[in-house]
Amino acid sequence: METVPGRRRTVTGAFARFVLCGGGVGVAAGFAVTALASLVPWVLANALVTVVSTLLATELHARFTFGAGGRATWRQHTQSAGSAAAAYAVTCAAVLALHQLVAAPGAVLEQVVYLSASALAGVARFAVLRLVVFARDRSRVTTTVRTAHPVRTAAPCAAAPAGPAALCHAA
Repeated sequence: METVPGRRRTVTGAFARFVLCGGGVGVAAGFAVTALASLVPWVLANALVTVVSTLLATELHARFTFGAGGRATWRQHTQSAGSAAAAYAVTCAAVLALHQLVAAPGAVLEQVVYLSASALAGVARFAVLRLVVFARDRSRVTTTVRTAHPVRTAAPCAAAPAGPAALCHAA
């Protein structure tokens, strides 16, 4: 798939960019959740940080990870929000399970559990973003490139023969 002239996007390269962009936002989100959770309940802090980090990560993924060629569309943000909601559920379940298993987990243990759950959910999000959210844009680019060239015939058209016998023979 060509997104930028002369620059080919591969699954491996896209995953590396996904880890860099999404992982960087995820690590920052982990610290933000911990800081915000000292002021509000953890589930609310996670929800707020998930919304902000999803908006930021979707923009980064549109511009850099999947090479969509610019800002993310509203459709891409909406679809990305769906995958982020699933990731939110996974991180909440992991941290709530930790609190059921450990009476008073420290911030470091909570971070390890949160970031591990985020990484697991992130791998699934990569697949969803690549195959669903940003896939349509790539097919449009490919279709546009394929149909942009004029159709050429093998030989120039000649005038049709005039007589009925010639027409029958041509058929």
